[in-house]
Amino acid sequence: MSGTGHQRRAVSGMRPTGALHLGNYHGALANWVAMQRDYDCFYFIADWHALTTGYEDTGSIAAHTREVLIDWLAAGLDPAACTLFVQSRVPEHAELHLLLSMITPLGWLERVPTYKDQIEQLKDRDLGTYGFLGYPVLQSADILIYRPDCVPVGEDQVAHVEITREIARRFNGIYGREPDFEARCRTAAAGLGGADGAARYAALRRAWQEQGDAAALAEARQLIGAATGLAALDRERLLGFLTGGGRAILTEPAVLLTRAARVPGTDGRKMSKSYGNTIGMREDPASVAKKLRTMQTDPARVRRTDPGDPDKCPVWDLHKLYSDESTRQWVQSGCRSAGIGCLDCKKPLTEAVVAQVEGFRARAREFERDDAVLQAIISAGCARARSVAGATLAEVRQAMGLVAP
Repeated sequence: MSGTGHQRRAVSGMRPTGALHLGNYHGALANWVAMQRDYDCFYFIADWHALTTGYEDTGSIAAHTREVLIDWLAAGLDPAACTLFVQSRVPEHAELHLLLSMITPLGWLERVPTYKDQIEQLKDRDLGTYGFLGYPVLQSADILIYRPDCVPVGEDQVAHVEITREIARRFNGIYGREPDFEARCRTAAAGLGGADGAARYAALRRAWQEQGDAAALAEARQLIGAATGLAALDRERLLGFLTGGGRAILTEPAVLLTRAARVPGTDGRKMSKSYGNTIGMREDPASVAKKLRTMQTDPARVRRTDPGDPDKCPVWDLHKLYSDESTRQWVQSGCRSAGIGCLDCKKPLTEAVVAQVEGFRARAREFERDDAVLQAIISAGCARARSVAGATLAEVRQAMGLVAP
């Protein structure tokens, strides 16, 4: 469980590639904002990860990091409710990356789905580097060092969380066994509510290990998480003993699948900077309106009198994000009957998108003109991140025998 004992912890990050767009907001940020009140959230700007594919040109990383932070704050992330920090300012990530790289099989990295895909897509760059091959280990270190309960991702990122789980499992299997491990676990079980709690834990453990009962596993984890008087080390031992491993020094995070809305760009393809089809979160409203006015629609509607099919129109995908039910019904009916034209259809959508962008711009202004506030937010976030990461790293070092006598 997370270091907070009760509140679930979540970790996620984003590369600094410049100011964010509406695809970034609906694809990730909106979910992050919704989670920050219910989870102990750690959100980091992954500037080291920017080096894995862009190590030859680093001149814009600092400026892009600032822009991303402003966009996060404009989107509604609250430094009082979540921890915001910059990856490279928490050097514990790098040390854990190094230590995990010692135990991670080369074959695991070569089979990561995005490895060959990115090499194919980025043929113009020299990606034959250790850093690029090993970035999943750095990504695993980014996650594992905070011992999160979950990682919020879309379906396309599940494989990255799975290799993180495999690395944690391998680490715990190698370094998590203590000479008197089972005896310590049986003693620790008394902290689950006396004899009754210990007996319940034992029964659930048997049900999982002998019958593969997933519900029993979930209940046992819940039992451990709810125990208020349990020491952190005993909690980790019981989690490891539960699944037949050693002490759970590194927590295997669960995948938290988040709703990843399809956000089309102005050309109908997925909104992406690489396609040049984005609408920025803080873009000038007049520019936003112009882009939407000329945005691609259903190609079957050559003339105003031609009926269309909203399901074949990227503008409809935006209506699903921005319009209320009555407006969506009006679009469906009017488009299919040719009762409305494409410009008519875009008018309420443009108003809604511009209103959101203007809201982002208004919230961003106080941060755009006050670097001291931005620095204070990052300094506080990095301090908290280092405190949590340092505690994990101390246990990792001890488990690996790297503590000086």
